[in-house]
Amino acid sequence: MKALSLKQPFAELIVSGKKTIELRKWRTNFRGKFLVHASKIPDKKAMKKFGFDKLPLGMIVGESELVEVKKYNNESEHKKDKNKHLADSSWGKYGFILKNSKRVKPIPMKGKLNFWESGINL
Repeated sequence: MKALSLKQPFAELIVSGKKTIELRKWRTNFRGKFLVHASKIPDKKAMKKFGFDKLPLGMIVGESELVEVKKYNNESEHKKDKNKHLADSSWGKYGFILKNSKRVKPIPMKGKLNFWESGINL
């Protein structure tokens, strides 16, 4: 099954259903279920912003489904979805629309860039 690595707390925000759009600077043709991987290095500023002290790192923490990729052409389009992606436009102009996100029992694993094959099937 494919996986996507994200820094904490963004992986946690996705598996808890609070973040339904993942911003990226690149687009993908991939659609379907994938595993949510929490990178080993967290975003310390975002951890404080969202009120987290400690979250799992270097692990598969959930799964989600990428159903669509939305391109943000300007700042006003980006701001309309602020409550879904929880970020500013510097994170990217492509919004990966996510559905059916859920938490799984953490599985230790090394991450990679882009979508990558995890070797795990849930």
